[in-house]
This record gives sequence, structure tokens and C-alpha cells, in this order.
Amino acid sequence: EMSAAGSKYIDTEVENAINGVKQMKTLMDKTSKDHQAILHTLEETKRKKEEAVQLAREKEQQLAAKKEVCNETMLALWEECKPCLKHTCMRFYSRTCRSGSGLVGRQLEEFLNHSSPFSIWVNGERIDSLLERDQWQERQFEDLEERFGLLEDGVDDIFQDSTQVYGRMYPFFQAPFGGFREAFRPPVQHVRFPLRSERLSRELHPFFQHPHHGFHRLFQPLFEMTQRMLEEAQGGWEHSLGGFAQESRNSSDDRMVCREIRRNSAGCLRMRDECEKCREILSVDCSQTDPAQSQLREQLEDALRLAERFTRRYDDLLRAFQAEMLNTTSLLDQLNRQFGWVSRLANLTQGTDGFLQVTTVLSKAPNLEDPSAPPDTQVTVQLFDSEPLSLIVPGDISWEDPRFMEIVAEQALRHYKQ
Repeated sequence: EMSAAGSKYIDTEVENAINGVKQMKTLMDKTSKDHQAILHTLEETKRKKEEAVQLAREKEQQLAAKKEVCNETMLALWEECKPCLKHTCMRFYSRTCRSGSGLVGRQLEEFLNHSSPFSIWVNGERIDSLLERDQWQERQFEDLEERFGLLEDGVDDIFQDSTQVYGRMYPFFQAPFGGFREAFRPPVQHVRFPLRSERLSRELHPFFQHPHHGFHRLFQPLFEMTQRMLEEAQGGWEHSLGGFAQESRNSSDDRMVCREIRRNSAGCLRMRDECEKCREILSVDCSQTDPAQSQLREQLEDALRLAERFTRRYDDLLRAFQAEMLNTTSLLDQLNRQFGWVSRLANLTQGTDGFLQVTTVLSKAPNLEDPSAPPDTQVTVQLFDSEPLSLIVPGDISWEDPRFMEIVAEQALRHYKQ
């Protein structure tokens, strides 16, 4: 009789947990729909950005074919621009960056000696920056997208196990509860961009075999890392578009610039605004000799501005994607901690007397400090597949009190969840 009363309480808690898992699935399905919209917008933005970059490269090549028209004028300015550019860049590097100025100086000098003023005249490094940014965005997207897939798979696994539990416990409710099973079917066809590696899936998916863990714990390190990368890369990205104005720098931006200069001496070209002769190269007008050059330069600038605008838009979408994941995992984490334990019951077989079995009930020895107080009751139970567990019920609650087995069942379930 006690086992039956305890199992009745546990049955109710199991059903509540199953409904909680249904909430998880409903939330994940809604998020997946929103996610598909983000993917579509990302794809559209990426396509427009690539078209603009391709147009800019075509205009740059057309200008390169005509550069001889003003070559003599630009070469004279370039010879006066180079020493100033090197001095300005090395002064910044030696003051700001920790080490390696000698090596960087030699690399920069070699780079300038093999470069032409054309790279400054057409702002050629802006295309390089766009291409580098594109590679970085692709890596970030793949990372976020793969983890989103893991999140969906984890919720689906928990949900599927919970439907099995419900099917065994309440077979006569199969028809009216059919909506629960329907919810397991994906509401939309998931479209994912092809990923380069399945490494993360292999490493992280076993996490979901233990649903009592929190989703948030899995994803939080990723978000902290990604946020730092977004902030640092945004600083470098703004530099690549707007020069290196001294008043706009901060320590994060400086670190980004140091890494960039060590990796690629072309980064020093962005300091051209601090050298008069370099600025004059930008203002060279070849239209009198070849009017088509002015039009090509204007078309190049328009294409670059468009590509940069779409690149910023893509950055914003990645942040929205990240925020979507962070918000969803936080909510799922709360639901999973409260209800996810039920999915562990999928492989258990319910006994004839229910999930909670009472094996012994004993009155403890009287309290020596208060002999008049009724002695506590020790109850030994077994819940689901756990080991026998000894629990204490206060002596003022009799065995016949309906609260007695409710207290026992509640304590047993709390221990099982832990």
C-alpha cells in the first residue's frame, strides 16, 4: 500500500517532467525556425558581399592595366612616401608591440622595395582585408552552426527517450497525447551549410548522453571565446577601413594591429594618411591623360564600400546567431535541469507495484533530548534503478498520514535527480 501511494506521486512527477521535455522540444522547434531565417539571410548577405568583392577585384585589375599612364608621377611620390611610411610604422610598432621590431623592420623594407605606388593609389589593402575577414567569418559561422546542430540533436535525443517513457507508463493515453509524438517530427527541413570537419560532433555529442548536465555549461566557454574574438576582430576590422587614428586606439586594437603587422607588412600601408607624400599618391588625377581611369576608380570605390557594408552586415548577423544560441541554451538549461532527468528512464522497466518500492519502515530510537517527542521514522526505498536509500520522516507525521509517503517520494526523487 505504501509503495502504491509513493508510486502515484512519482507517476505524477514523471508525467510533469515529460511535459517539461515537450516544452524543451517546442522551444527548440521554434528556435530552429528562427534559425532557418537567419541562415537564409546569411546566405543572401554572403552572396551579395562576394559579388561586390569580385566587382572590386575586376575594377582593380582594369586599373592595373592602365597604371602606366600616371606611373612616372606616382613613382616619384612613392620614393618619398616609402621612408616616411617605414618610419611611421616602425615607430608605432616599437612603442606598442612587445618584441620582434628588428625582424618586422626587415620584412617591411623588403615589402616596400618590391611594391608599387599602385597598391596605395587603389586602396588595394582594403580588398585584402575583405578577403581575410571573409575567411574569419566562415570559420566563426561553421563553429556556431555545428554547435547549434549539437543542441538540436541533444534536445531530440532527450525528447525521443521521454516519449518511450510515456508510452510505457500511459499506453491508454496514446491517442489524446499524440501531439507529443508529433512534436518530435521536425517542423521544417533543416538546411545546413556544408562543414569542413566532424571533429566537434565526435567530441561533444557524448555530452548529451547525460541529460542531467546543463546545456549552458557546454556552450558558455564557446560564447566567452567567441565574444573575445568578435571584439578583437572588430577592432582590427575598423582599423582596416578607417586608418590608424591615434585617438581611436585602445589596447585591444593595438594587439590586433601588432599581430597583423607581424603577419603581413602590408598592414603598414594603412598608415599612409600620416605621410604627406603618401596622401598625394591618393590624390593623383590621371583623368586628363585617360578619362576612363577616374570612372574606374569611382566604380572601384563604390564596389569596396558595398562589400564593406555587406561584411559589416554579416558580422551583425553572426552576433544575432550567437545571441540566439546563448538565449536558447540558457532557457533549455533551466528546463533540462528541472525535467531532463526523465529521459534516463527510457531503458528501465516499471515494476508491478510502480517505480517506488518500500522495503522497510522502522521507528527510530526516541530523542534523548526530548523523550516526549514522537520518534522519527526510517524508511528504506528503491526508486527506479537506484540503490536502496534510507530516508527519515519526522515523528510527528504518522504512517497513515497521506503526507508521509509524499515526503518519502519527494526525498527519494530529489536524491535520484542529484
